[in-house]
Amino acid sequence: MTQPALRDSFLANWRADVPASIVVALVALPLCLGVALASGAPLFAGLISGIAGGLVVGLLSRSPLSVSGPAAGLTAIVLAAIEGLASYEAFLLAVCLAGVLQIGFSFLRAGILAEFVPSSVITGMLAAIGLILILKQVPHAIGYDGDPMGDFAFGQADGGNTLLGIVRFLREDIQWGAAIVAAASLAFLFWWDKARPKEGPMRFLPGPLVVVVFGVVANALFVRFVPALAIAPTHLVAVPVAGSLAGFFDLLRLPDFSAITRTDVWTAAAAIGIVASLESLLSVQAVDELDPQRRVTDKNRELLAQGCGNLAAGFLGGIPVTSVIVRSSANVDAGAKSQMSAILHAVWLLASVLLIPFVLNLIPLSALAAVLIATGWKLAKPKLFVERYAQGWSQFAPFVITITAILFTDLLIGIAIGLAVGLGFVIWRNIQNAVTVVHHGNDVMVRARLNLYFVHKAQLQEALAAIPDGRTVLIDLSATNYVDPDNIDIINAFVKAAPFRSLRVVIKGDARGSLAPRIHAPLTRARAT
Repeated sequence: MTQPALRDSFLANWRADVPASIVVALVALPLCLGVALASGAPLFAGLISGIAGGLVVGLLSRSPLSVSGPAAGLTAIVLAAIEGLASYEAFLLAVCLAGVLQIGFSFLRAGILAEFVPSSVITGMLAAIGLILILKQVPHAIGYDGDPMGDFAFGQADGGNTLLGIVRFLREDIQWGAAIVAAASLAFLFWWDKARPKEGPMRFLPGPLVVVVFGVVANALFVRFVPALAIAPTHLVAVPVAGSLAGFFDLLRLPDFSAITRTDVWTAAAAIGIVASLESLLSVQAVDELDPQRRVTDKNRELLAQGCGNLAAGFLGGIPVTSVIVRSSANVDAGAKSQMSAILHAVWLLASVLLIPFVLNLIPLSALAAVLIATGWKLAKPKLFVERYAQGWSQFAPFVITITAILFTDLLIGIAIGLAVGLGFVIWRNIQNAVTVVHHGNDVMVRARLNLYFVHKAQLQEALAAIPDGRTVLIDLSATNYVDPDNIDIINAFVKAAPFRSLRVVIKGDARGSLAPRIHAPLTRARAT
């Protein structure tokens, strides 16, 4: 989108995009820090990536609602790369090279891969992320912070897992101040969704902003009047304090370009580039389904934008960025209209880190956990499960299996399992009734109702083998444009065996007339044209 187009979009949509950008910034702040912590990177690297993802990707992407930043799905890869390369600066070079690879993917038109993901898998991914948000944030809501806020993997750094973590926090002492803030925040957020005015300036008031202000004020009152309820400092946001603009630049780190000849750097870059591209494509595809206007993102342009975002993030000392479904779904839910919301959310992050880090560090994590739980509920509403069930098992099974796989593994492995199951159902649907058999006296018609591929071999063999001896058999291929060689071999074998079974075989040709001549049987005169 050109600069004049961006300006026009901002002027047309600023009433929706500005409040939405504030909501996204509030959601993104703890996630940037949590993902960095879970990745073994400096906390400031997460903020750098959040800012780079919003500004660079937001300016270049044509996705109106997707928001980019550090991604939980890359934490294991990033942690392994940082430890394996033994130098954070060498890792930053790998991030830059991953960005270059993504730019190359965009020119190779690799974005088309996203179009092969079934909608049942996409909605399963959304629902799984919603459930993960709820499961992962409930402990933070009552003051238990044993797992980083940005870690969405089933396995945890302490050797446990998501479910064991919930059991563990139930045995811990609850921080009642944090629990009160979270409960009141959730009650307000669900009430505000229904009670928000449709007209007037109050309709633009972001519920999460109210929740954050409430959390800060409530904790200040606890400290002043009810010390027993005061929220522990470990349960507050911990933004690195730059102190000044010069201090901010001092926190930046540059890549070690001298490591460009190292094979392990290129290996790490390839892993980051491929996984980040897949995660971005899937996220953008999911956001397009959430978009109330059902706009379709140019996936190749998205790869270009993500590549440039990773170039910027790596050059400035950040961790890899992708399109992130949690931020993006919060953006959609907040009513954003254009990518200006994603750009502005990065501006707020940068301004907050530079100007008011001390204020940010007063925000209770339980208030932010309430925002994420509310977002998770909207992604995994029971209504979604009912709708998928009503569509039949071919839609419901991949949907549920994708959810389960993501919950118990991670995002990409879960999606791969969901894709495999979805592909199985696609194959199953396509082999049903591909070949029909009609008996009329001593005549039998075997008709291909659609193109015959290798998956139809068993059905074709079964149909031909069931024909009684002594019949006249018409093999009708007029509805096909393609019959693969395996099926042609099956037909030819049937024709070769026909004299031994007193069968007479004739062929009705395909619409193009290109298949019947390859079969060793005479054509009917009523050949389709």
